Amino acid sequence: MLETILLAIGPGDSDRVDALVNQTIAVAEPTDATVVLAHIIESDEYENEVHNYHDAIDQMGIDLENRDLSPETLAKETEPIGEITDRLDEAGIDVDIRAGVGDRAEEIVELAETVDADNIIVGGRKRSPTGKAVFGSTAQRVLLTAPCPVTYVRSETI
Repeated sequence: MLETILLAIGPGDSDRVDALVNQTIAVAEPTDATVVLAHIIESDEYENEVHNYHDAIDQMGIDLENRDLSPETLAKETEPIGEITDRLDEAGIDVDIRAGVGDRAEEIVELAETVDADNIIVGGRKRSPTGKAVFGSTAQRVLLTAPCPVTYVRSETI
C-alpha cells in the first residue's frame, strides 16, 4: 500500500501541471497517501531565485542580508507549487512541501529515502535520441537511482 508519494516539481513543469496533478491524485487518493511536494533548486540558481522575489520577500519581512530565506519558504512562493498544493488540498490529499538546494536528481533521490517514499512522480519532456545522448536528464537519473518505483509524466514537446 502506498503511504507516501514524492511529487518532484522542477522549473520546466509549468506546462504539465495538469498531467502531474491528475496522475498524483489518481495514485494518492485511493490509498489516502500523503504527497510530499519537492522543489529542488540548483545551487547556482538559488541566489538568483531569491533575488527575483524582492517584493514578496519585503512583504514577508525576511532579511536577505542574513540569508533568512529557506528553500521551503522560497518553494511556497514559487509557481506552480502554490497551484499544485491548492489542487491537491481540494482533492482532500495531505501535502507536505519540502525543498532543497543542490543537484536536482541527487536531492530528489535523497529526499525520497528520507521520507521513505513508496513512489516518486516526476515530469519530463519528450526528447529526441540526440537530446538523450548529449544532455543529461534529471528524470532519467531519478529513474535509474530511485529507492522506489518512479512514475514518469511527460509532455509531448521536444
